[in-house]
Amino acid sequence: MPELFRTFLPLRNPIGFGASDFIELALAILLLVFALLNQSRLQLYFRKLAEKPVWCMSLLAILPIALRLLLAVHYPIPTPYVSDDFSYLLEADTLRHFRLANPVHPLHQFFETFFVLQEPTYSSIFPLGQALVLALGWTVFGHPWAGVALSIGAFCALCYWMLRGWTTPAWALLGGLLAVIEFGPINQWMNSYWGGGVSAVAGCLAFGALPRLRETARLRDGILLGVGLALQFLTRPFEWIFLIVSVALFFAFPLIRRVELKPLAAAALVMLPAVGLTLLQNRQVTRSWTTLPYMQSRYQYGVPATFTVQPNAVAHREMTREQQLDYMLQSEIHGKDTDTFATYFARLGGRVKNYRFFFLPPLYLALPFFLLSLRERRFAWVAITLLLFALGTNFYPYFYSHYIAAVTCLFVLASVVGLQKLNRWRPEPARLLIYLCFAHFFFWYGLLLVGDQEFSQAMRRYETWDAINQGDPEGRIAINAQLAQAPGKQLVFVRYSAQHQFREWVHNGADIDGSTIVWARDLGEEENKKLLEYYPDRSVWLLEPDMRPPRLRPYPR
Repeated sequence: MPELFRTFLPLRNPIGFGASDFIELALAILLLVFALLNQSRLQLYFRKLAEKPVWCMSLLAILPIALRLLLAVHYPIPTPYVSDDFSYLLEADTLRHFRLANPVHPLHQFFETFFVLQEPTYSSIFPLGQALVLALGWTVFGHPWAGVALSIGAFCALCYWMLRGWTTPAWALLGGLLAVIEFGPINQWMNSYWGGGVSAVAGCLAFGALPRLRETARLRDGILLGVGLALQFLTRPFEWIFLIVSVALFFAFPLIRRVELKPLAAAALVMLPAVGLTLLQNRQVTRSWTTLPYMQSRYQYGVPATFTVQPNAVAHREMTREQQLDYMLQSEIHGKDTDTFATYFARLGGRVKNYRFFFLPPLYLALPFFLLSLRERRFAWVAITLLLFALGTNFYPYFYSHYIAAVTCLFVLASVVGLQKLNRWRPEPARLLIYLCFAHFFFWYGLLLVGDQEFSQAMRRYETWDAINQGDPEGRIAINAQLAQAPGKQLVFVRYSAQHQFREWVHNGADIDGSTIVWARDLGEEENKKLLEYYPDRSVWLLEPDMRPPRLRPYPR
C-alpha cells in the first residue's frame, strides 16, 4: 500500500492517480460509508449522548489532547519558536519562582531581547493569563505545554456548554466536535505557547452565562460571567473592553425583561481579584500601579508608527539592532497617514482572509443561512459582537487570531446555527457539509499520523491549516541537543550576521545565573570579557544562527 501512495505524481504510481484523484477518492469513500450507515440509529445515539453534559464535556476535553498525543510519535511536543513563546515561558517561569518580576541582571545588556523588559525589572511584557496556565502545566505535569493542552481541552468542553445556552443539546455537541477538529490537535493554538485557548475559555464562560441569566438569573451564572470577564482581563486586557461592551449591549438589548442585580454584583466581585492581580503585577514589574508592562516596553523601545509615538529619547537604553529594524519596518509599512479612515478600512479589508482561521471551508456555505437568523434579536447581538471585535482590533496595525479568541465560540455558534437553519430547510445538504468538515480533518490528520512518508510529505505542503512543527527549519532543536550533550553549565554568545532580521535566539529563564544554559548577545570581544569574567566556570560557545545550518562552536578566546 505505501508503494501505491508513494507519490502524488500520476506518472510514478501504478494506477496513474494524481493528488486531486486521491482526494476525490477519499471523499467518495467517506461519503459512501456515511450513506451506508444507519443514520436514524446514529442520530438517536448522538442525541442521547448530547443530553449528558458530564459525559460530553469529559469527552470533548480529552479528545483534542489524546489526538495530539497520538501524533507525538512523529511530531513531539512543540518547540518554542517565536519571541512571544519565549516571553510567555519566561513569565511562567517567574510565577513558578513565586514572584511577578525578576531582579535586574548586573550585565543585562547582554540579554536584550524581544518582548522582555530588562529595567526596571527583568520581566515579560505580557499579561498574566496565559503564563498562569503554562505555570500550572509546568508545575503539575513537568512541562509548560501541558498547560496549553489543558486550555484547549477546557475550551472544547466549554464550547459545548456555551452552545447549550443557545441551541439544542445535539447541535451543541456537534459544535463541540467542530471546535475539536478546528482548534484541536493540529491547530496553531495547541502547537505554540503564545495563547488562544485561555481567552477562548473566557469567551465561552461569558457568552454561555448570558443566555442562562436571561432565563433564570441564577447567582451561579453571574459568578461564571465574572470568571469569564476576569480571565479575559488577565489575558487580553485591550480586547476585554470589547467583551464588556458586548455584555452591556446584551443587557441593553430587549433580550432580558428584567435585570437581576445579584448576579451582576457577583460578576463584579469575581472581577476584583483579577484587577488587583494586574495592578500588583504593574507595581512589581514597572514600579507603577497604573503602567502595564506592555506599555513600559513601548515607552522604552518605541511603538508602531500607527500610534505616532517615537522611541523615547529619555530612555537611555539603546534599542537592539533587531528592534531598530522592526521599528523601521513598521514605519515603512504604516507610514504617517495610517490613522486615516481610508487606511483603516483598507486594513480591515486586508484582514478578511485572517478569519479563515475560524472556519473550515465547508462552513462558508452555512454562514449565509446564519444571516437569515439575524431577524432574531439574540443572533443579531451575536453578529454585532463579532463586528465589534473585528472593528475594535483593527485599530492595531497587527492581527493574530488569538487577539479575538474570546469570540471563537461565537464563530462556532454562527456555523452551528447556519447548519441548523439549512437542516430545517433541507437535511441532506446540511449533513453533507458536516461530513465534509470531518473529512477535511481526518484527511489531513491522517497524513500527519502516518509520519514522514513520501506521499504524506508531498501532500502536506499544500495544507494551509495545520501548525504542527515539522522538521527543524531554524536548527533550534539540533543546537539544543548539541548543548544538552555538553557537560556542566554553558554560556552561548549569539553572533548575528549583518543581514539578520527578527529571528531572536537570546532567551533565558527567570533565574539567569542559575540556568544550565545562558544565552547572550555577542557585543564584541572587549565587552564579552565582562560576561566571561562573570561566568568563569561555564563552557563558552559561539553560535552563528545565520549560517546554514546554524553553526555552534567553542568560543574563540
